[in-house]
Amino acid sequence: MKKQGFIPALASVMIVSIVIVGVVSSIIYNARLIGLVIILLGFVPWIPLKIFGRTIKSVGADIVFGAIDTGILGIAALIGASFAGVLGAIVGGAVGDSITDGFAGLFEGKIAERLRKHGIEEARTPLSSSMGKMSGCLIGVGIVLTIAWSILGISIQPK
Repeated sequence: MKKQGFIPALASVMIVSIVIVGVVSSIIYNARLIGLVIILLGFVPWIPLKIFGRTIKSVGADIVFGAIDTGILGIAALIGASFAGVLGAIVGGAVGDSITDGFAGLFEGKIAERLRKHGIEEARTPLSSSMGKMSGCLIGVGIVLTIAWSILGISIQPK
């Protein structure tokens, strides 16, 4: 296994973040596509994982944590925005994040146990934790936005 320390992880987070911000900033006002694009961006963090010799299975617990955590946070932010605009979205997101960290941690721990039981090495490294959680967060909120805007027709467009 190649080195997966702090510096490669930091470089990976920075590069992946630049890609994500660039793509999202170019499509942010297309509500019908943003969810799908964010889901697809959820696979970008897998690139550094593969480069540094990690399997996607080995970060499964982190991906599930991120998907549950940020998926539910997205729901809380949408609810908050519908009640109180930007402030409601911030408060809904912040309060929702604290609650979802607890719930997502339950699932993360359960999946980590299952992976160890099946002999899949899942020891956390800076690279695996950062890329796994980043991937899961993008996929989770992408699913929420896709459901909200494409399937349910909820529209919270900036004015």
